[in-house]
Amino acid sequence: MSAPPPDPKLPQSLAANPRLSSWVRFTAEGRVAISPGKVEIGQGIVTALAQIAADELDVEIGRIEMIRASTAASPNEGVTSGSLSIQQSGRALRHVCAEVRLCFLAAASERLGVDPALLGVEDGMIYGPGNVATSYWELAGDVSLDHDATTGAVVKSAAARSVAGHSIHRVDIPDKVFARPRFIHDHALPELVHGRALRPNVSGARLIGLDEERARSVSGLVAIVRDGGFAGVVADSEAAAEAALKALRKGATWSPGEPLPDENDLAGFLRRQPIETTIIDTRTAAATKAARTLRRQYTRPYIAHASIAPSCAMARWDGDRVHVWTHSQGVYLLRADLAIVLKLPAENIVVEHMEGAGCYGHNAADDVALDAALLARAASGRPVRVQWSRHDEMFHAPFGAAMAIEIEADLDADNEIVGWRHAIWSNGHTARPGRAAQPALLAASEIANPYPRLISTNPPPANGGGGDRNSVPLYDFPDWTITSHRLLTMPVRTSALRTLGAQGNVFAIESLLDEIAVLRGEDPIAFRLRHLRDERAREVIRAVARRAGWKPQKQSGIGYGVGFARYKNTGAYCAAIAEIEGADDIRVRRLTLAIDVGEAINPDGVINQIEGGAIQATSWVLKERVRFDPTHITSTSWADYPILSFSEVPAVDVEIIQRPDIEPAGAGEAAHGPVTAAIANAVHDCLGVRARDLPITRDRIIAAMELAS
Repeated sequence: MSAPPPDPKLPQSLAANPRLSSWVRFTAEGRVAISPGKVEIGQGIVTALAQIAADELDVEIGRIEMIRASTAASPNEGVTSGSLSIQQSGRALRHVCAEVRLCFLAAASERLGVDPALLGVEDGMIYGPGNVATSYWELAGDVSLDHDATTGAVVKSAAARSVAGHSIHRVDIPDKVFARPRFIHDHALPELVHGRALRPNVSGARLIGLDEERARSVSGLVAIVRDGGFAGVVADSEAAAEAALKALRKGATWSPGEPLPDENDLAGFLRRQPIETTIIDTRTAAATKAARTLRRQYTRPYIAHASIAPSCAMARWDGDRVHVWTHSQGVYLLRADLAIVLKLPAENIVVEHMEGAGCYGHNAADDVALDAALLARAASGRPVRVQWSRHDEMFHAPFGAAMAIEIEADLDADNEIVGWRHAIWSNGHTARPGRAAQPALLAASEIANPYPRLISTNPPPANGGGGDRNSVPLYDFPDWTITSHRLLTMPVRTSALRTLGAQGNVFAIESLLDEIAVLRGEDPIAFRLRHLRDERAREVIRAVARRAGWKPQKQSGIGYGVGFARYKNTGAYCAAIAEIEGADDIRVRRLTLAIDVGEAINPDGVINQIEGGAIQATSWVLKERVRFDPTHITSTSWADYPILSFSEVPAVDVEIIQRPDIEPAGAGEAAHGPVTAAIANAVHDCLGVRARDLPITRDRIIAAMELAS
């Protein structure tokens, strides 16, 4: 197979960061340093990127050293989100390494006196006729990579790659298995001290008075920090920091809080708020008379990130410069907000990534980084480590937005779909730092000269959308209108959570499709296939049906359901079949999935991502819901915010449809919507009731049964 022609333009991330030396360095000890701008958050991205680099450079993957992202040296690739790391960083790195290889072959040709076309590379050694040889490392002093990429490099064809497309062990796992301090929570800098921030237990309250006397008597206290409504302590141990914070809280006076909505009427609340309305998409066809209209409402609650370890950061001041260590998903974006709040030039701030307990979205990682920077000012140049408590994490971090989705389906006399209207009411799904003139960090709204708390927004539909993500059907309905109503108020802080609005929209679309298929007496899979023209979409549905043996003979107390989506309608295709048991509670026994990500760089990594997404979606569907009363978030512990336990995890079986000649797409968020819909449809197959409100609990099923009777 011949190599593809060179790109007419540079990949997006490379065009923004064209200097080759910012991506690749050859070190004296025979290793290759690869420095992407995307970060490892448990998704295995550094392994897949190492595979891409190894392929294009022709080196053994064991020589690759993946450098953590840092604003001091790494390319600025924005934020690691949206299942875009392979598309963005992978494409850029493939092009960079192909061009670097050409640069070294040209230098080897000059040194060895051999036509570059006659040279080959094997594990970094460059060979030519007559046993002449050199290496990347011998030539490193002669080859400058301190110049911009060009469009002339030709990457290897899929058939010529020897590492990508094969499952390899994750490069980040050994440290984690052998308890080496890879996570920020385990890292201890010299002379480290510990900080804690004081925050209210009433939603929206502000610190208006502070008696520091009790806290100042705590042994080990280094400093008390107060900046308007922001306050905290620095101490020489975690125990002392906790004791000082407890004492400081006793001396705190707070303003009244702000009322929270009725958690049992979220749909009503969302639909009563001031909104910004956007028509996302329309399709019109010749009018066909509707014999009936089905109108259904679907809801999902606010969802917490619920990271296993609370957010953590470290910061150290050196004069008018500050160094921050963080598990933020966007080090450059965080730096931009820190610069605003700290009133420093961005170049005076270094933000360095360290792995944390992955959350896949905008949790408190960025907030705690500002806490650490504010507290570190009082530490006389010593680094300050701040770790939020479980209560802090579940009370003050942003949540995934609650959603109310109404779909109206016009049906003709044969119950065929002739019209479709899909409307969403939701807060915006992103308020990440670094994207606005005002900072989006929590403490920025608490300091003496506070910045307003930003109302969350939605990315534009061209970037995948937010609340509207995956709301435009892939099915060939003749007529539709898709509308998004974004709330202009935000009593509960919301921002990006894995999939943004895709989980809710796929749940709604696939649930109603299933209902119409049952109404027609048509097999749900046959119904979907009949309305899909995209052959890749059809194939993932056929593949999952084959793998799951659709549809097994009916058994009492057992149900089966299917769900399908293409993430963002532009990314990975995923279909899921759920097998559930509906005795005392809903139990998901097995999930079978088929996934098409184009070229799967590391098939084992793709399977890991789909398995993890499927299990997380199961937890969302069956258990997760932020709880609150009129003044407090009440789900601030694992007892109040249960997640799926190990004994409840279903068996997950994944089939990859490998398409090596198609550009790869990310897998991280592809499973959530299909799995959610598949479980809900399996509940109907098992119990005969439609679950339209998440989470699907015993009480809600009983209520649905009573309503249907």
